Amino acid sequence: MLDKIKKLSDILNESYSEKTLSSALSEFFTTNFEIRDFHLNIDNDSKLKHSYPLYKHKKCLGSIEFSDIDANLTRFLDICSQFISLKVQNILLNEKMQKDVNYHDMMKNIAKIIETQYELKYIIPIIGEMLDKFFENYLIYIFLKDEGTGINVLSYPNACKDEKIIEITKDLKEKISISDNKIYAIPLTFEGKNIGTLVAKSTEEEVTEKDKEYLEQLSNQIATTINRANIYAEILKHATLDALTGFYNRRQLEVRIKQEVANAKRQHAPLCGIMTDIDFFKSVNDNYGHVVGDLVLKTIAKVIRGQLREYDIAGRYGGEEFSILLPFTKINEAQMVAERLRQTVEKKVIDISKAAPDCETKSINITLSLGIYEIKENDNDEDLIKKADKALYQAKNTGRNKVVINSD
Repeated sequence: MLDKIKKLSDILNESYSEKTLSSALSEFFTTNFEIRDFHLNIDNDSKLKHSYPLYKHKKCLGSIEFSDIDANLTRFLDICSQFISLKVQNILLNEKMQKDVNYHDMMKNIAKIIETQYELKYIIPIIGEMLDKFFENYLIYIFLKDEGTGINVLSYPNACKDEKIIEITKDLKEKISISDNKIYAIPLTFEGKNIGTLVAKSTEEEVTEKDKEYLEQLSNQIATTINRANIYAEILKHATLDALTGFYNRRQLEVRIKQEVANAKRQHAPLCGIMTDIDFFKSVNDNYGHVVGDLVLKTIAKVIRGQLREYDIAGRYGGEEFSILLPFTKINEAQMVAERLRQTVEKKVIDISKAAPDCETKSINITLSLGIYEIKENDNDEDLIKKADKALYQAKNTGRNKVVINSD
């Protein structure tokens, strides 16, 4: 008996989680007492015929269950069950404390997001990933209300195949549990205004009351962050755009480059940068005036915008130079985008008759030189544009009106 107590003591000292404790106890009891099955039950999921309760003071924490039990095992448990109970208490307490620490860290991190990110298409995935990591046994969905239609639109993750979730988010006004308490939905509200919905779907048991409490507090923080992002974006809208083209200005473009590089590295996703320069732009200004030069810049900006996807990013880097960021894009795909853009500009006929009514020339054609670079793992955010610009320099010095790839 003393030898078995010593073995059990060693097991309890070495176990650090419910899983490791359960596995170690299972091996111990099946080996030393020749039972067929063992189960540590602290989740009220009874599986075996015989159970022995584990207490904390007079409150039952759970039980250890056996397929069969005899007098020797009963006598052993009478002596040692309190040691097992104490170990279970410590594990549960440590897990709760760690979860509380992780929760408060996440609350602080969500609050800090607005300091470096202000566009919802960047904020929401970051928050979603935080929630996924914290709520390991849940599927997390974030819906945002479209201001134009008033409809809740899924913003995180990319898809939701559960029709029940889609249905309840259409007109959710208060928190609700459905499907045997496995789905918990909370409206995201700020100052009485509904701005979206947070939904958690359990992949195992029902949503616990503690997790509901976490979700409700997080929903308030998320709603506040979203609202601040909307206000901040509106304030910055006129301060971050180039007035002539509507693209990001140089300062804001550098901010976006940092964001995109960080996102690409965090998600291990490809990211390409394109630097473009209007060929012989100085001669356009010299021959036709700056009004025509501005018209050319606006025309090129419109062509660029028409060739990009919704989540691609374009900015006026300075003068007649434009920068383009292509998230989730490999170098061969970026080359096709750049070549298509080059050809479209080359074929574009720009009517300058209204901008320069006294000029005999009524229309002009222009061309672009472009340099491309795909960021590598050891690159920093400055390298993306610097190395794309190096390729652009090569394009300009080898004939212009061409696309050059920097394959450093």
